[in-house]
Amino acid sequence: MAYKKELWGNMPDGREVYLYTLVNENRVSASFTNLGAVWVTMNVPDRNGKETDVVLGYDRVSDYLLNPPHFGAPIGRNANRIAGAKFTINGKEYKLAANNSTNNLHSGPDLYHSRLWDSEAEESEFGTSVSFSLFSPDGDQGYPGNANITITYTLTPEDSLKIDYHMICDEDTVANFTNHSYFNLDGHDGGSALKQRVWIDADTYTRADEISIPTGELTPVKGTPMDFTVMKSIEQDISKDYEALVFGNGYDHNWVLNHPLKELALCAAAESDKTGIRMEVYTDLPGMQFYTANFLTDQMPGKGGAVYSKRCCYCFETQYYPNAVNTPSFPSPILKAGQEYQTTTIYKFTTI
Repeated sequence: MAYKKELWGNMPDGREVYLYTLVNENRVSASFTNLGAVWVTMNVPDRNGKETDVVLGYDRVSDYLLNPPHFGAPIGRNANRIAGAKFTINGKEYKLAANNSTNNLHSGPDLYHSRLWDSEAEESEFGTSVSFSLFSPDGDQGYPGNANITITYTLTPEDSLKIDYHMICDEDTVANFTNHSYFNLDGHDGGSALKQRVWIDADTYTRADEISIPTGELTPVKGTPMDFTVMKSIEQDISKDYEALVFGNGYDHNWVLNHPLKELALCAAAESDKTGIRMEVYTDLPGMQFYTANFLTDQMPGKGGAVYSKRCCYCFETQYYPNAVNTPSFPSPILKAGQEYQTTTIYKFTTI
């Protein structure tokens, strides 16, 4: 196990941006930058031993300063949507920016992934890690409380990329982080991902309206195109005339994971017949947004000049359910003052 730290570029004000590359003994490597604590590359061997970078991204710091699709980005303080761009805690209403119709999406527009984070790398018996830390002051993005946030990426000897999220705040606030990496197991430049297969351990999903806000209903997936309890290709049902697919222009919904809350468990998997690469997702969070890049455009070239377009990839965003802060029946993303938010998501890579 080893890591490399290299100067990658500069912020507009001259501050240095670094790229950390973690490598294990199986020739698996992953890289991250202190600009936004973003996941930049994930190189894994395919069935023939060829190294394949399976996450989409950019080659330059200047592109990550923009990064409209949130490639590789940690999202906080709240991932996904908050209806009406507002919520109430302890009787006080907090207003956010409406950056997605009338909703707030991913706590934008002042996103964490456009900021420079403190960083530190280390090696241990559990793997090689890089930790990124950020102080988010009271009122940042509209959220209450001074928050100290740390995100740690660990590349393990078992070819897993483990993401640990930690936050502590001096006021009751929202804590709901995810990582917005886009995957293509044929390679980041592999073109359409529709033939890749997906499995999700969820018997229900959170039904949503035409602007992607959950209605509060947990809808059974059985007998619908939303059923991934048996692995199937993404393309099999994505074009069906079904309300969720029509509203989302494809898959872009939160699945209600079957495992108990706070129990780290296998919740999803994807496979490519072309490369033989399999990715498993483990989390202790209650939900996962499966998004098939229905609105991705090639407005900027990707790594190596790759052209990224609609449905060339997909996201597995582990999370509390969308708009959970305004939906009492959902597991709550409220973090009490002085308590610790701690959650883990793991992406494990093998071949079939």
